Amino acid sequence: MKKIIFIFLSFFIALSTVNAQKGINFSRTYPGGGKLLMCVDSSAKNVFYANMFPNQPRTSFSYLPEVNNVSIQIYFRKDINIQHYRYTILADNKPIVVNKSINIAQLKDVDRGDEEIFRSTTLGIFPIKGKTITTLIYSIEKPLDIDKAVFYGKPIPRAKIKGFSKRFATDKGVDYNWITDPKERTNLTFTKKDEELTIVKDRSDIDYLYHTSIKDKQTNKIIFESTAWEYGGLIEEHEFLPYVKIDKNVFKKSGSYEIMIQPLIKWTGCMDCDISAKDIEKYITRHTLSITVDEENYTKKELFIYAFIVAFAIGLAFLVILYFTKKRNKKKLAEKEQQKNMAKLQLNSIRSQLNPHFLFNALSGIQNLMNKNEIDNANKYLSKFARLTRNVLDDKELISLSQEKTLLDDYLQMEQLRFGFKYEINHSENLGLDNIEIPSMLLQPFVENAVKHGISQKGTDGKIMITFIKHANDLVLTVADNGNGFDTEKTNNGLGLLLSNNRIALLNSIYKENRFTLAIQSTTKGTKISLTLTDWL
Repeated sequence: MKKIIFIFLSFFIALSTVNAQKGINFSRTYPGGGKLLMCVDSSAKNVFYANMFPNQPRTSFSYLPEVNNVSIQIYFRKDINIQHYRYTILADNKPIVVNKSINIAQLKDVDRGDEEIFRSTTLGIFPIKGKTITTLIYSIEKPLDIDKAVFYGKPIPRAKIKGFSKRFATDKGVDYNWITDPKERTNLTFTKKDEELTIVKDRSDIDYLYHTSIKDKQTNKIIFESTAWEYGGLIEEHEFLPYVKIDKNVFKKSGSYEIMIQPLIKWTGCMDCDISAKDIEKYITRHTLSITVDEENYTKKELFIYAFIVAFAIGLAFLVILYFTKKRNKKKLAEKEQQKNMAKLQLNSIRSQLNPHFLFNALSGIQNLMNKNEIDNANKYLSKFARLTRNVLDDKELISLSQEKTLLDDYLQMEQLRFGFKYEINHSENLGLDNIEIPSMLLQPFVENAVKHGISQKGTDGKIMITFIKHANDLVLTVADNGNGFDTEKTNNGLGLLLSNNRIALLNSIYKENRFTLAIQSTTKGTKISLTLTDWL
């Protein structure tokens, strides 16, 4: 009979062990935090896995209220030196594995489905119901960088508010006014001397889990949040309790405020979630503060009336100032627009004088060639002159540097037929000629003066150099010749140069942010004219 009972008991124990192993669903894994994954009972629901907290950056928390057993696995990438890693496991804060190295012989290659192969091994299967399993993973190369994972199988306790204190200024520094074991509602009055409010909570081994917030019940807005607790010997002797401090100025006005202390758990971020709002409410501590802010000698009605009068006066003054400012600005804009239009009319007048001046000089050149009986050169001159005339008579205000270069090329090639001089037109390599525009015929009068008064008597020895230079944000245009020069101090009666000076003055009145600066250097060895367009590029 004893033998039969023994066999029966052995069979029952073996069957229970097998069923316990089969209870875990190893085909479904959950993040366990850091390098860990976990598997839990097949029938378990509400697995709130790998919650992270701002005040505990290397700690993860898995809440497993319906789990009996948990299997914990560790995963490593192929390039990690596993020999350096150690782990410690605690059950209810009692060590069951201490500073143990990873069993490399038990590592298996695992395909996680993201085209990367990991190496994995199981740290063990642990009963979790009513317990806390804590794992500490670290490398001996960086022993202070510890990844902590907490698997919590107990009911999370609702926080209890142990008391409040108001800190206030005194002649000797500060003092505190305490309220211990408060009920559901607490009345507080803040005077001018009060500085801050302290909320004290009961202590637990998972204080980092709790999040504190305060809501203004009048506006239904959160006015304060904190995830960090400080510890001090408050209320109860020889016990360090968690507390959070709140500046008095958070409470802007008198009224009701609600304190909420709750676990920072992603209640909707789990697999097979089956938890209602009513169930979640069981974890939340709520307490109402009835705050009175000392308003000294002013009643609410008086403050409202004074505020209304001040706001009305400020608003009226603002509208009056705005009206006259807009009126003055509108007048200034009209005056500026009128000045700009007048300057443009004067500019067009100068261009209308420059064009006949240029055409007259060109026709004189043709007549000169014909008088010399240079018919071929006269025909070539006429051909260049025809295209040049079309460009000159075109009424565009701005043309590209590329078009300006073409115009100067045509003019200089035309005058080469008469005088036989040499010329070059160069530009900076980083200057986009097609993308930069300048006022049309800006350089032509200066080039014409260089030909007529500079090198016309030198024949083939004459030379003209034209450059377009980028200098920071400035555009510098130069015309240089190797003529005999002239005295820059004497008044020049030439119409082209006079009109060009007037044109530059008008351009400066239109483009006020981009000054046009003309500089003339002349010696017996030649003349150089530099025209700078400030901040043009």
